[in-house]
Amino acid sequence: MNEQRFDVWAAGDAYERYMGRWSRPVADRFVAWLSCGDGLRWLDVGCGTGALTATVTTRCRPRMVVALDRSAGFVASARAAGPAPACFVVADALSLPVRDEGVDIAVSGLALNFLPQPDAAVAEASRAVRPGGRVAAYVWDYAEGMELLRHFWDAATALDPAAAALDEGRRFAQCRPDPLRSLWTRAGLVDVTVAPLVVPTVFASFADLWEPFLAGQGPAPGYIAALVPPARDRLRDTLRQAVPTRPDGSIALTARAWAVQGRRPLRDAP
Repeated sequence: MNEQRFDVWAAGDAYERYMGRWSRPVADRFVAWLSCGDGLRWLDVGCGTGALTATVTTRCRPRMVVALDRSAGFVASARAAGPAPACFVVADALSLPVRDEGVDIAVSGLALNFLPQPDAAVAEASRAVRPGGRVAAYVWDYAEGMELLRHFWDAATALDPAAAALDEGRRFAQCRPDPLRSLWTRAGLVDVTVAPLVVPTVFASFADLWEPFLAGQGPAPGYIAALVPPARDRLRDTLRQAVPTRPDGSIALTARAWAVQGRRPLRDAP
């Protein structure tokens, strides 16, 4: 099974219904954890629909924010809602459109694991920040802490063992504290720290949980889109039985992300 065929991230509205509503509270926790001062120059790598960029502009009073994504659709959605002084561009994380030492802090939200070369991306972000500047990111804890997707893939693989090849918890081993710390250290960053970010993910009903999966954005929705209708219905019913439903029909889950940050040394080693 070609896993990357299902990693579709292009339509901003569909992403917002599926995962964007949880991206915003976790971005808020991430920025609070960074505890940055005002007036900094920011770079947001893999900005998606702009949740992290919006949080930075609201909380940190930045001097500038350059936000980029390789998806033109996401950039268009982010630009439409993006507050000043953010500038949105279509660009690649492996070839950032900024000069050496051009920003104070480079961040990335929920994108690192989807990049083809995470090591190269962190090294490129390090190139872009000034000596003493920071590189930071956060990713979902797919293996254990992202309960929505854990329930989904457990249900999917119970019906179709081949679905395990798409499970982000298996595919993205770097979305754990030790691999993230090693990734930052290999890029030459120092004072590296990792922390959990946990947000509630409460669904008004099972329909509120299930219907965003039908929009085709991301591995799980992509998997559903490839199913024939009877198989899709079996998966829906299996998932409905698996999630903890309250008497009023709501479903209360949580989502955990791992955040990592490090500082570029004041003087690069010779």
